[in-house]
Amino acid sequence: MTLKTPSSNCLNIFIDKCSFGRGVFAAENIAQGEVILTFSGRIITLDEALSKGEKSGNPLQIDTKTYIDIEEPGVIVNHHCNPNAGIINTYTLVALIDICKGEEIFYDYSTTMSENSWTMECGCSATNCRKIVKDFHYLPSSIKQKYLELGIVQKFIVTEHELMSKINFNNQL
Repeated sequence: MTLKTPSSNCLNIFIDKCSFGRGVFAAENIAQGEVILTFSGRIITLDEALSKGEKSGNPLQIDTKTYIDIEEPGVIVNHHCNPNAGIINTYTLVALIDICKGEEIFYDYSTTMSENSWTMECGCSATNCRKIVKDFHYLPSSIKQKYLELGIVQKFIVTEHELMSKINFNNQL
């Protein structure tokens, strides 16, 4: 199965060189809450994602063992520990703040990760940089709460988080 998106969906962005190699940039001002793009690509399994070797971090996790082998431009959107965009409704990248024309677009990869098999060294150089990108469950509590309130955490991770919170609560009784 392949997820397709309308080509008109990406008129407000362009791909260019950046400190990470290539990145996605705003071709015009993008308002907070505006849709930037919808991720598309072939649906693959965890095993297929892991078999990609060096590129095993490219697929977007959308369920416990299900991924989208995302295509350009989505695969070019870089990680940042202080993102200006986030993913809602599994596939849709939206602006978390107003993004100015020419500004690079980033999301926090941890909001889509819960597999305990992939990490990445972070080079975003934000003051709150975590240095290593890991699964959502390893984020500091305040950042998890912020992302949950913004609604930019994959649904399956929200379910896992709620279950883990119940277990932790019950263990405290």
